[in-house]
Amino acid sequence: MQRTFMIFFFGVLVAIGLMAFSTYQGAIFGGENNRYTSMTASTDFYSLAAKTLDGEMFDFEQLRGKRVLIVNTASRCGYTPQYEKLQALYDKHGGEDFVILGFPCNQFGRQEPGSASEIGDFCSKNFGVTFQLMEKLEVKGAGQHPVYAWLCNASQNGVGDHKVAWNFHKFLVDAGGQLVASLKSGADPLGSEILGFAAGK
Repeated sequence: MQRTFMIFFFGVLVAIGLMAFSTYQGAIFGGENNRYTSMTASTDFYSLAAKTLDGEMFDFEQLRGKRVLIVNTASRCGYTPQYEKLQALYDKHGGEDFVILGFPCNQFGRQEPGSASEIGDFCSKNFGVTFQLMEKLEVKGAGQHPVYAWLCNASQNGVGDHKVAWNFHKFLVDAGGQLVASLKSGADPLGSEILGFAAGK
């Protein structure tokens, strides 16, 4: 009887564990990778706008003709060291043809609690960040910023629905304003795929 109970109890624990894994696997692994061929978006990427970390309005029209990497960032995350690789990527390819937009977000583990000035100081002092940092925003939920509404909804971007599961999820938008990839947090900023995109290959 006791053996039967132990087997039953173990089975219950396994079932609970599988349910928890199913629920939180996005947070554990940082979401999914998705890649697309260029398609026409129903909402023009260049009609979007957001504020910079300094509070200045940044119209996406100025991104026309440029390849863009968009990433949600955080200062207290296990992926925070990716700032260094993102900056190295920008040092090598940034300029007229390739741009990085970093959007601080405090929705995952409350890992970006700082003010705009604190975030800017942290990125500058620790990683020498010079690519464009944007105002802290929400990437999901009722307060989702229009930029992330475009990135996450096929009805706007024309290619697919996406869920940002953790910090440092990356989106690649080509020079024609089309979303071509959604890459999970663990995607290496200096990996062959992102390097190729930044270089226009």
